[in-house]
Amino acid sequence: MDIFERCFAWDEDLKAEAAGLHPYFHEISSGQDPEVICEGKRMIMVGSNNYLGLTSHPRLKRAAKEATDKYGVGCVGSRFLNGTLDVHVELERRLAEFMDREAALSFTTGMQTNLGVISALAGKNDLILTDKYDHASIIDGCRLSFAKMKRFRHNDMDQLERLLSTKEPGQGCLIVVDGVFSMEGDVANVPEIVRLAREYRARVMLDDAHGVGVLGENGRGTAEHFGLNGEVDIIMASFSKSFASIGGFVVTSDRVVQYLKHRARALIFSASLPPSIVASVLAALDIIENEPERRHMLMKVAHKMHAGLKSLGFEVGNGRTPIIPVYVGEDILAFMLWRKLFDNGVFATPVVSPAVPPGRALIRVSCMATHTDEHVNTVVSAFADAATEVGLIPSEMDRATAN
Repeated sequence: MDIFERCFAWDEDLKAEAAGLHPYFHEISSGQDPEVICEGKRMIMVGSNNYLGLTSHPRLKRAAKEATDKYGVGCVGSRFLNGTLDVHVELERRLAEFMDREAALSFTTGMQTNLGVISALAGKNDLILTDKYDHASIIDGCRLSFAKMKRFRHNDMDQLERLLSTKEPGQGCLIVVDGVFSMEGDVANVPEIVRLAREYRARVMLDDAHGVGVLGENGRGTAEHFGLNGEVDIIMASFSKSFASIGGFVVTSDRVVQYLKHRARALIFSASLPPSIVASVLAALDIIENEPERRHMLMKVAHKMHAGLKSLGFEVGNGRTPIIPVYVGEDILAFMLWRKLFDNGVFATPVVSPAVPPGRALIRVSCMATHTDEHVNTVVSAFADAATEVGLIPSEMDRATAN
């Protein structure tokens, strides 16, 4: 069999394009702001993780330019060899201080962070327990570790405890969960996970890519939100959300960080973050620490958007984070609704199986601190019109007839 045969046999993208329902890889020719230019058309962006609205902040752009002038455009080497600059060390010091932990370690992407950390910490004789809604990077990190992985139903603490009870004497055990689940926008039951981990002598790793910068009194994320920042053994987050760039990091004890520096293959065998990125992340960290009003504005926007979409009759989750899932049911309905929104000037993200369970397709709406009331009202109105057109909600005339 030709290894390329499956490539030619797969034609789902061609079918979607022919039907005008292919939602991926649409070209944007502007910054990731509340409004973007996509294929020559101005649109409201609600499909980005730019939660604090920092991608075009002048302080971040200035920091990136100054770092490029000083260091050049890249390190052309791994952190392990020639790729550790003084700004990398400074960033990790600042991150550890911000997160109130002993040490931090940065990676070139968020995906590599989970791949590197999980596969370095766990081995073939260990047990890893994951939530079924965990991010793909967690699943792949578990596979690379060769540990035995067991998955529990989403936020089902009873099943988590049953799986913990299967841990063999002396077996290492790591519980890995998202802090904020990236598609559904709901929050992990961190208090119960920590309690169970202590009872069954397991460690807890929290992927808080969508929580750090957003939740908690100081923006430290989901663990701080629950008052448990020091109780979670290792916290991972990424720079591609609130920090408005790319990369990832973990914070934990100094000894664990030292081990990861010498054992995490995704760190050792990847070129290090370019200095411009590191400098912009440092600038973003300054803003996160000193401008809490951005988090407050973000949640204000999210609450308004959530209320507006819920008023249309959609199932929209619990509204505790800037990620709002608009559940529509079947995959084809998500694609149809996406198309109508796109045509009406709203850039949103359809999420279908296997990213979500069959029959639970959704449109993912993510809010920014820089969205205005006008943006929110326009998005809600566009959802009302689009959902009426595809038959998800009745038209005003239908409602009047029914009454």
